[in-house]
Amino acid sequence: MKIFRMLGRNIRDAFKSVFRNFSLSLASISCITITLIIVAISILATLNVNNFAKVMKEDVTMVVFLNTETTAEEEEQIEFQLKNMDNVESVEFRSKEDVKNEMAGTSETLRSIMEEWDEADNPLKDNYLIKVTDIEKIKDTANEIQKIEQVDAVNYGEGMIEQLITAYDAVQKVSLLVVIALIVVTIFLIINTIKLTIFSRKREISIMRLVGASNFTIKNPFVIEGMFLGILGSIIPILITTYGYLAFYNHFQGYLFSSPLIKLIKPEPFIYYVALLVLVIGIIVGMLGSYRAVKKYLKV
Repeated sequence: MKIFRMLGRNIRDAFKSVFRNFSLSLASISCITITLIIVAISILATLNVNNFAKVMKEDVTMVVFLNTETTAEEEEQIEFQLKNMDNVESVEFRSKEDVKNEMAGTSETLRSIMEEWDEADNPLKDNYLIKVTDIEKIKDTANEIQKIEQVDAVNYGEGMIEQLITAYDAVQKVSLLVVIALIVVTIFLIINTIKLTIFSRKREISIMRLVGASNFTIKNPFVIEGMFLGILGSIIPILITTYGYLAFYNHFQGYLFSSPLIKLIKPEPFIYYVALLVLVIGIIVGMLGSYRAVKKYLKV
């Protein structure tokens, strides 16, 4: 019970201290707010860039063309082989008649030409559309499929896909490093801002030491005060994160540049996770800033 009473008293004192030293507290809160806004925007941008990469990877389709002499029985055997491969997620068969109808629907000129084709005149080939589980292994999967008898060709954009994978991996790593760097800079700025706040109250800490207060007793209220500063400094970034992203998503109707590949992450529950992350970062850096300031710079 004594621990809870001490904790309650420390929380009460820390809360009062925030308003008693309002001008200095406001400087710390402003610093936390500005840096967390930048961090929140960076997190939103990074996660959406990663989502763009994920959507594009999932959209990659491998087309397996069959020889024109392939029989219906052989097609069934090939489909069975494809579905049982390790890296194959889905297999969809398209007859040459399906391909003809699909192409004819894209252009009036093609329609007028293809309408004259009967089954014997149709030069197109039956094929399979394949989605792979791991896009980074798509080349190995294509080579394995190419060895199947009656497979004429395998097309998946060879060369370009490998370049896209490399580019996406680089973007993901760079964006992650940027967010981490911003968080580190945020911690550094907040620690130094809170350090000034703590330093201005050096006399208060000295009096506490003179009356025999332990290091823990002195540091604890300041750490809790740092937590309050972090919470207060997180309010505006959280509002910007939730309402700002929601407005941004609705304005673009979920897609940047009207492209189905550049798809934004749906606001709910995404914005709540990001808001919670921003709050946690604010609390941690506020508490860490106060702790380090008291411990290192005031030699308590």
